[in-house]
Amino acid sequence: MVSIEKEAELESLMVKLGVRKEDILERFIRSSGPGGQNVNKVSTCVYLRHIPTGIEVKCHKERYQALNRFFARKMLLKKIEAKILGEFSEERRRIEKIRRQKRKRSKRAKLKVLEAKRRNSEKKKLRERPQAEVF
Repeated sequence: MVSIEKEAELESLMVKLGVRKEDILERFIRSSGPGGQNVNKVSTCVYLRHIPTGIEVKCHKERYQALNRFFARKMLLKKIEAKILGEFSEERRRIEKIRRQKRKRSKRAKLKVLEAKRRNSEKKKLRERPQAEVF
């Protein structure tokens, strides 16, 4: 289901963060939702718990247990990374970037933008052809 490269990438991230496989409690639960008979018969939902930090993750995005297991591990490592690195984590930087983008502009910045628009419109007015006078 998951490529060898992606598995290797996940393993290297685990080593980088100092997470051992023995520290992760893994359970498989019967999930619900779309997926047909496979979902109803097989325990495709994956529950992971990192024992030292107490971080828990549950994943049943996909129909297959192997894919859910990969996604759950990825989610768990992201949470652990965020806890360890705090504000330097990739997730935190992404959230801060979105917050800055959505933030209201200051009055000064608004005036600056409006002034630039006004100058641009004046330039365009100078390009217009003069209208012929009709008597």
